[in-house]
Amino acid sequence: MDIERSLGDWLAGSDSGVARDIARRDWSDTPIGQMESWPADLRAILATVLACPTPMYLAWGPELISFYNDAYEPILGYRAKDALGKPFRDLWASIWDDISPLVDRCLAGESQKMVDMRLDLSRNGLPEESYWTFTYSPVIDANGGIAGLICVTGETTDRILAERARAKATERLELAMSSSNSVGIWDWDVIADRLTADSNFANLYGVDPNIAAEGTRVEEFIKGIHPEDRPRVQAEIARTIAAVGKFSSEYRLLGRDGTVSWVSAQGQCMAGPDGRCVRMPGVSYDITRLKEAELQLRAAKEEREFVLEQIARQRTQSDPQEILRASSEALGKRLGVNRVGFYRMIEPRRVRHEASWSDGTLEPLTGSQTTDHYGQHADAERRAGRALVFGDSRQDCDGKLKPYAQEGVLAGICVPLLTSGKWAAGIYLHQADVRIWTEPEIILAKEIVQQTWLAIERAEALISLSRRVEEQEAALQQREIVLREEFERREAAERQLRQLQKMEAVGQLTGGIAHDFNNMLAVVISGLNLTQRQLARGNADVGAYIEGALDGAGRAAALTQRLLAFSRQQPLEPAVIDANAQVIGLSDMLSRSLGETIVLDTHLQPDLWATKVDRNQLENAIINLAVNARDAMPDGGQVTLETANADLAPAEARELGIEPGAYVRIRVLDTGTGMTPEVLAKAFDPFFTTKPTGRGTGLGLSQVYGFIRQSGGHVTITSQVDQGTAVDLYLPRSLDHAARTADDLANDVPLGQPAQVILVVEDEDRVRAFTVASLRDLGYTVLEASSGPAALDILSRRRDVSLLFTDVVMPQMTGPQLVEQARRLRDDLKVVYASGYTGDSSDIDTRVKAGGNFLAKPFSFDQLARKIAAALG
Repeated sequence: MDIERSLGDWLAGSDSGVARDIARRDWSDTPIGQMESWPADLRAILATVLACPTPMYLAWGPELISFYNDAYEPILGYRAKDALGKPFRDLWASIWDDISPLVDRCLAGESQKMVDMRLDLSRNGLPEESYWTFTYSPVIDANGGIAGLICVTGETTDRILAERARAKATERLELAMSSSNSVGIWDWDVIADRLTADSNFANLYGVDPNIAAEGTRVEEFIKGIHPEDRPRVQAEIARTIAAVGKFSSEYRLLGRDGTVSWVSAQGQCMAGPDGRCVRMPGVSYDITRLKEAELQLRAAKEEREFVLEQIARQRTQSDPQEILRASSEALGKRLGVNRVGFYRMIEPRRVRHEASWSDGTLEPLTGSQTTDHYGQHADAERRAGRALVFGDSRQDCDGKLKPYAQEGVLAGICVPLLTSGKWAAGIYLHQADVRIWTEPEIILAKEIVQQTWLAIERAEALISLSRRVEEQEAALQQREIVLREEFERREAAERQLRQLQKMEAVGQLTGGIAHDFNNMLAVVISGLNLTQRQLARGNADVGAYIEGALDGAGRAAALTQRLLAFSRQQPLEPAVIDANAQVIGLSDMLSRSLGETIVLDTHLQPDLWATKVDRNQLENAIINLAVNARDAMPDGGQVTLETANADLAPAEARELGIEPGAYVRIRVLDTGTGMTPEVLAKAFDPFFTTKPTGRGTGLGLSQVYGFIRQSGGHVTITSQVDQGTAVDLYLPRSLDHAARTADDLANDVPLGQPAQVILVVEDEDRVRAFTVASLRDLGYTVLEASSGPAALDILSRRRDVSLLFTDVVMPQMTGPQLVEQARRLRDDLKVVYASGYTGDSSDIDTRVKAGGNFLAKPFSFDQLARKIAAALG
């Protein structure tokens, strides 16, 4: 091979599967780089490795990068999928402690050879016993340095295990030879077919000792071998004679009384002058006890594994019937019976059959039976808690079990289960043929019964517990309904007081709000007046005036929204927000509203986390706290609004009475009179206030506390007399991005299509006209109605309406009522609600939120376009 030509081309065209894998692999992520840069030394040694039929492994370079040939690939097992190019240490990490000393010495220039070294390669991902003979040889590069190592290996596991087996056989032979009664010596003249043996050998094979001493045909001894083993042994004898080799076999002997024993026979062919076998002396020794012990041990191990498997499976199941069915099937197949099933006592003299299994020979038992269905004897035995075991129901127990035979059950095991000394349930194993049950089979049946019953009780206890939990939850729900009704009654009595408290706060803010609102209206009126005058003069350059009017109107609308939110007359929805933006938006209003003697300061954390909360409720809470802070500083002072990220560790969270995790903290800090410990302890109590009569209802802080807790957060207050108060609002961090503001979306106005038909329902003519004109300008086909009944009439006639745009509060029929009736006509109809006020109806508020799309009035052209596009999208 010309190693100077493209290595990739040669590898790709090679007959070696590993070579093609090397060619396809991207080697840029390895220390040796792409193949074009590989040194000639590596190319040459790699070609040798790939061509070798013996398993070979090459580790190259300082990192010992892995290469190997096709013969080596099976040794890798599950590692083969990503072995190429992996460092030696990483590839064989599981055995590195065993081989690393050998690797170090090899890389130091000393070749290593290991013979029959035990290594756990775990080729299938599981521990394994394997033995290997291998060599590690240094790879010398063109400069005479050591560039890696080559491993030539071969597995010797089969030979080691075979030698171990032979050693055990030899041990058994020596053990047998130590007992003179169980070892017999024989000598067979193959040519004359005359076998002579001692009395022990003769007794083992059932031959008269005198005849055996004089010698007789080998056939007389072969007759004593069990019929099922005889053909095999005869074939083994024939092969031994043909090969002139050693004879070694284990087989059963069948005595004249039907007893079965095991022997191990060892013999050696003696060759005559012509090279053929002429004589075979040997010994036979009794290994019955060893064989029976081996078989019993194997059976016991298999049964134990079976029981453990059943226990493990039952623990994963929760359905009692499925546990019974699966256990019946597993036990039936294990013991080779025709039918297995469980039953349960339902009355003192009646049982009900549960899940069962049948191989088809006997029909499954279903329904219920009397306890004496199979006779009085079976009934009495099971009531006494005794297992009923019979091999022939026609003959056993003096014919008292004939009811079983009449239903085709000739053999069976019936194990009763006692609870508090009384017969409660049981299992049956039925056989249609006569059968002699072994003690291990009976023990296994009893053990499976006990384990299965425990699993059933556990499953039924879990079901009962689940049912009790459901009942308790139902009771709690009923109690919650009662408490809610009581709360609503109390709420009705307190509503006026709440409104007074809100209006009190609004009244305290009115001076600053009125000032701001007049400024905004001045901008709007001035802009529109100037626009009117310019247009009357024929001057169309009025964009700046319109921009100013729109800006003033927008600020006025935002202020109105805050006032509505504060009075809780606006449908509110939680959203992912930026708390810094909320604080900045409130600062301008609060700085004027708190009074000239109050200094408002803000400290906002950069990169503040987002949080999901009702935007308007949060503003309401901050305003409440700011007003309280102002009232605590009659002679003036400073109010500080702070934001921060708070990652609460378990200890810190436990101290605050909150779950550990990430929170956004909003702090309202004042330099006021502070609170005494007694006042601080009652700060959140409803109707508790330190203000003079007529100055407060005591509901402000309790409303803040309730809102924050419902949002998944927490509120804390720290205060010292004459030093001030700090209120911290903790709101859970949201990993979503904060909702974009109107400024962010200013240039994102989606257009509609004429095929999209929108029905606008609005009782206010001017608002309806603006909405219809805007939607038509966006490209939609628009229908309009001034009331709910008129809208329903249109919907009954027009099946092409894509979306219903409706006001919430209207005479005759509210928006939610209209939607409810409209969806009876069109269940796929999309809906957008629009309103700035929903009155006192919490029902309307809830249904508006449930609709999923709400647009607060007043709204801009851009806001309308985005909301409609989102609803249709």
